[in-house]
Amino acid sequence: MPDHAKEILHCLKDKYFKELEDLEVDGQKVEVPQPLSWYPEELAWHTNLSRKILRKSPQLEKFHQFLVSETESGNISRQEAVSMIPPLLLSVQPHHKILDMCAAPGSKTTQLIEMLHADMNVPFPEGFVIANDVDNKRCYLLVHQAKRLSSPCIMVVNHDAASIPRLQVDVGGRKEALFYDRVLCDVPCSGDGTMRKNIDVWKKWTTLNSLQLHGLQLRIATRGAEQLAEGGRMVYSTCSLNPIEDEAVIAALLEKSEGALELADVSSELPGLKWMPGITQWKVMTKDGQWFASWDNVPHNRHTQIRPTMFPPKDPAKLEAMNLARCLRILPHHQNTGGFFVAVLVKKFSMPWNKHQAKPQNTCVEMRESVKPSLVDPTEGRAVAPSALESKPVTEIGDTEIMENLENDGNKRDGVCGPPPSKKMKLFGFKEDPFVFIPDDDPLFPPIQKFYALDPSFPKMNLLTRTTEGKKRHLYMVSKELRNVLLNNSERMKVINTGIKVWCRNNSSEDCAFRLTQEGIYTLYPFINSRIITVSMEDVKILLTQENPFLRKLSSEAYSQAKDLVKGSIILKYEPDPRDPGGLGCPVVLCGWRGKTSIRAFVPKNERLHYLRMMGLEVLGEKRTEGTAPADELAASPEPAASPEQPEGEASAARTEGAGSPGGPPGDA
Repeated sequence: MPDHAKEILHCLKDKYFKELEDLEVDGQKVEVPQPLSWYPEELAWHTNLSRKILRKSPQLEKFHQFLVSETESGNISRQEAVSMIPPLLLSVQPHHKILDMCAAPGSKTTQLIEMLHADMNVPFPEGFVIANDVDNKRCYLLVHQAKRLSSPCIMVVNHDAASIPRLQVDVGGRKEALFYDRVLCDVPCSGDGTMRKNIDVWKKWTTLNSLQLHGLQLRIATRGAEQLAEGGRMVYSTCSLNPIEDEAVIAALLEKSEGALELADVSSELPGLKWMPGITQWKVMTKDGQWFASWDNVPHNRHTQIRPTMFPPKDPAKLEAMNLARCLRILPHHQNTGGFFVAVLVKKFSMPWNKHQAKPQNTCVEMRESVKPSLVDPTEGRAVAPSALESKPVTEIGDTEIMENLENDGNKRDGVCGPPPSKKMKLFGFKEDPFVFIPDDDPLFPPIQKFYALDPSFPKMNLLTRTTEGKKRHLYMVSKELRNVLLNNSERMKVINTGIKVWCRNNSSEDCAFRLTQEGIYTLYPFINSRIITVSMEDVKILLTQENPFLRKLSSEAYSQAKDLVKGSIILKYEPDPRDPGGLGCPVVLCGWRGKTSIRAFVPKNERLHYLRMMGLEVLGEKRTEGTAPADELAASPEPAASPEQPEGEASAARTEGAGSPGGPPGDA
């Protein structure tokens, strides 16, 4: 468990939960939150407290504010307990390439990102998450969720999951199809497992829902299996208990895979979780209440509504070999949760229709080898014609056809990943700006490198902007693996968002036109060798509770480090003191600004409150204290009132500058 998570857990258990013990509201004893027995290391907790009760007592109101503030900071996530299961069963490692096919609103995606960053000392894990959703507006909700975690390893894309394009990457100068180590297939469903909390299900549920969704669910699962690497693991899940959406989809997928897929036995992977095995026999019911036990009994006029894949396999030996009992059915009354279905599939070899994979044409390879690669390679413009994908059922689209449809386009600009050319894709949603990687010889970078004394190992080729013309206002960063994906797929992929904002333009400093951002500080910090001030816990408290404290207010050690620095962006670093067991037990890195006579922390409000809580201070709002810098220095601060930039913590990571974003709730619970 990372040190930061330990501190938050310690704060929850020793402060907030203890205050709830023996507390009564309206004569009723408040139930203290309990850890989920099946979630590792007590990192998930369950509470029955309603909003109404939370607001009736000062202690509960404080706990409620803690939950809201920490959720906004990305330190905790609130979601339905059972929806945490699929990411756990994926068994993600930091080097895994992950596809989340139906990702919005993003609670499972955030779990996957956390697993990639299991080692907080590695700023760029080798793995990444590509989070997809068919709904353009929900993609922005997904961006909001993912942005809280400040990861350079997440990309949000907007496609129909059933026909999500096959991507390719450059491997040693050759284009190869991208296969994912892990695929999360949390498909759209009727939601009958959510009826305890979702009143709409009671009003709108009919047996027709499952009959209409079954085909889509099977197409999405098939596409996920196609894109899964051999030896990889795919989790299929629904919040429905209807076998038409659950075992029927899995059985049909296993049958058409001809042995390429098998159900994994995960019965021992989540000790403490109560579940029922998957079922092997079921019937299909029409909207008017008519039951059918097999496809043979279905009259011809029902064949469009009811399909053969909705029934269990007839052959008993084949049915037994499928091991459908390995599926997990989580029932609401077993653990006071929603109803849920999970199946874990492992891919042993290629799907039958994908076995003969075409290699890239030799002429293309020779052409690539004749041109020496640079840090800003062109995308080479290989694209799949959308019409070619749409004209066939997804089950017939193999890697062979996709690789054969890749075409060259010599008009691409170096390092520029524009939006897809398809007019159909541009007709809805927001128009996204291109992703432009900084050229190797860009004059913008050397002053930054000199000012912050960046380590030679700094991967500057991974820096990008969102504009091809005019001044670059923000610099973003992605991992080298996502850079590879971006450069080689811009023509077939609609990217909504990727990258973490690491620098913002600011002209207050003569030495460097770009200041650091708090959201990118943990990514950049390992590469920065200057302008770092080591501060004490008391210094951190002063910096987070006062707007612009004078330099003299800091400890003598911090003052001596800061007094000779020129005006501009700085890093404030706190290291735990082993001699002080009561102090903050994890390192803290803050973005700051050295003014003429003062110093300030450049941290969004929720993160400010978070760090103060971790140090034992409960602040219900930002304090304004005396002894701050004079007004003329405030005007020279990195965020003057007239600045065209958005305040720190409000701009979304690598979002289109100037484009609005649909609002929405931050989570799904």
